Amino acid sequence: MEKSAEDIFEGFKEHSIAEFFKRNKQMLGYSGKVHSMVTVVHEYVSNSMDACEDAGVLPSILVSIKQLGDERYGISVDDNGPGVPKKFVGKALGTILTGTKFHVYRQQRGQQGIGAAGCTLFAQITTGKPIHVTSSTGGDAYSCDISIDIGKNKPVVNNISQSDRKSKGLSVHGEFDGIKYENSEKSVFEYLRRTALANPHVEILFSAPDGKEYTFTRSVESIPPPSKAIKPHPLGISVNDLLDFARISSSRKTSVFLAETFARMSPAKVQEMSAIVGDGIMDKTPKELDWSSAESLIKAFKLVKWIAPDATAISSIGEERIKAAIENILSPEYVYIVERKPQVLHGGIPFIVEAAIAYGGNSGRKSSDDEHAGSIMRFANRVPLLFDAGSCAITEAVKAIQWKRYGIDIENRPVSIFVNVSSIYIPYSGVGKEAISKEEEIVEEIRLALMDAARGLQKYIGGKQRVSAAKTRYRTLMNYAGQLSSDLSYLTKIDKKEIEGSLERLILKHYPKAKESDAEPEGEEEKEKGA
Repeated sequence: MEKSAEDIFEGFKEHSIAEFFKRNKQMLGYSGKVHSMVTVVHEYVSNSMDACEDAGVLPSILVSIKQLGDERYGISVDDNGPGVPKKFVGKALGTILTGTKFHVYRQQRGQQGIGAAGCTLFAQITTGKPIHVTSSTGGDAYSCDISIDIGKNKPVVNNISQSDRKSKGLSVHGEFDGIKYENSEKSVFEYLRRTALANPHVEILFSAPDGKEYTFTRSVESIPPPSKAIKPHPLGISVNDLLDFARISSSRKTSVFLAETFARMSPAKVQEMSAIVGDGIMDKTPKELDWSSAESLIKAFKLVKWIAPDATAISSIGEERIKAAIENILSPEYVYIVERKPQVLHGGIPFIVEAAIAYGGNSGRKSSDDEHAGSIMRFANRVPLLFDAGSCAITEAVKAIQWKRYGIDIENRPVSIFVNVSSIYIPYSGVGKEAISKEEEIVEEIRLALMDAARGLQKYIGGKQRVSAAKTRYRTLMNYAGQLSSDLSYLTKIDKKEIEGSLERLILKHYPKAKESDAEPEGEEEKEKGA
């Protein structure tokens, strides 16, 4: 029987975002048992680090996981941050798409206001239990249970009571089912180890479900310089972006709107823009801009030479901090570090790429025969990316490099490739935030950084090989020198030790470092420069 449009739309209704993610939890990173556990820990730990840094406190984070059943675990994360005021705790941990980060134009680990509330939702749909929270902001401490009204995407806060917690901070505990703890390259332990690598100012204590205790001590005693909110850069802005900014502007003229809205838009640049697009467009009110006018402005942006984007909105790790963390955790024989200059992604968003290659020591990963093989360590805004490597810009850039050209065997040697991309908004390839989208600008910047680091390692390995070859030649010649000294002494009646000393000095003249037991290979200056 044929149905009318009224019949078809009779069941039409609006759904809450919480209900959408309940049906599509894999989009939040809850797509597998191991992955789901790492996602819970990641969301809570990232929030703790952001909160501590915003408060100017060196983060100390305790992560505890206890097995409660076959695939059921209790996960607790406790920090020494500023805590959450009682009136905001429901929205912070029980409402999807709310938070303090989405609307701010500066770098932070979280971006979407989904993470912690997503954990609350995941606990609720797998165990039916709320999240238990204890918090202190320095005044009265309190505890409560938080769940979500899924149909309305509203928090439900119950059992509010005073707590005897003495120190500032937030403690979150939840029970989750359908998850699994295992020791692998994609485990909670590995996530926390890499978190310590990219955040050397953080101390992490980890209590694993098998009873083992781990401590990742901080490598530096200072908090990274805070990022600052900035204006978007004109390069990379799309026509739609420009019109969105124009609609909310209160400026009377487009020329004023451009100067007030965008970074690096000096009066001289405004005049250059006027010369290109004409006063007709520049004298319009921003709200009068149509698609054609905005398109003309975007084209003009590309014809003007701009100063590089302001990097104060970005909090990269820094060469010295990377060096301290890698030496503390990997104890490599050699490390070369590169930090690229800020570049601009679409939307006028600046980003910075940092790369390092660590060689020897505990670098790489354990292979089946207990030997170390190469590993790729991916980070976005200092957060480890353990999953979905095939969809990531970092993996794409690593594959694009001919490593053998630099004498580096990343498959069979103890090498760790470390890449961190820092930006106001990381263009993730999915809501789960496990891979960076393969944007051309980002892939190219990573590739250039890795090539620079590879050249540094190439010089070190080459120098090491030359020293090794010199030592081999020295030992070979000295073996002959002993016999030759005896024969010459017999023929010339000159003391054997005198002849042997002369021969050794002659050999060392050609191989001056060969006798040194701890001779530094050529390229040591490059090591200091890179590290």
